[in-house]
Amino acid sequence: MAFDIREYTRTSAAVKWQDLPLDEFRTNPLPPDTLRSLRYMCDVEYHTVCYLRDMLVTPSHKDPQVTAFMTMWNMEEFWHGEALAEVLGIHGLSVDYDHLKAVRLKMGWRDKFDPIKQSMLANIVGQDFVAVHMIWGAANEWSAITAYNRLAALEKHPVLAELLQRIAKQEARHVAFYATQARDRLARSKKAQKIARFALRKFWGPVGTGVMAESEVRHVLHHLMSGPDGRQAARSIDDHISKMPGLAGLRIVENALDLRGVPA
Repeated sequence: MAFDIREYTRTSAAVKWQDLPLDEFRTNPLPPDTLRSLRYMCDVEYHTVCYLRDMLVTPSHKDPQVTAFMTMWNMEEFWHGEALAEVLGIHGLSVDYDHLKAVRLKMGWRDKFDPIKQSMLANIVGQDFVAVHMIWGAANEWSAITAYNRLAALEKHPVLAELLQRIAKQEARHVAFYATQARDRLARSKKAQKIARFALRKFWGPVGTGVMAESEVRHVLHHLMSGPDGRQAARSIDDHISKMPGLAGLRIVENALDLRGVPA
């Protein structure tokens, strides 16, 4: 089924959390491991604007459906960060704009070089780069949905679970766009399939890799993806990716867990 971009842009809205009984976090606070993972997720959501920046210097910016989607997608991701920051703030953990600036400054020269590198490589590849962008985005969004659902299931806090469910619902619309676009574009180009397969196998990392410290990446993966249930969730993401044209057999998420010693 085709993704209706006009319907998406017409109905796109900030995630709502103001109606939730957030004061319950004062009497039933979240444990440190959960807050650490939530802080990671919050920082990654706020960082989406940098990913958008890097994509706008590639052939993706020439496609009006892609740019319409990414405009609304970036807005929704920003509000996910705001919602998570509200929960963290109740626990005494401040995520303000000075903090976000510090996170980006820590990236140093890499933050300045990324859009240049992205532009050069993407424009050499040409239009097939858009297919790579779409499947990469789909992999990240499947990962995000899985992470939110896993955190809700592990923590079993009713207010947190409702908030994460609302965020995951919006992420599901994001993955619908990315996956639809990826499937169509990969099906049309063997070259795109080869480039996407190579890029995912060699360069993909869990969402937040390169932005967050590796110690934080490891914490989130161990916290959310350990054990049989976590490993099954990882396989589910890989299965989605493997069903794309030309990508059968890729196990990028499981490989990332094995690389970091996450127990099955």
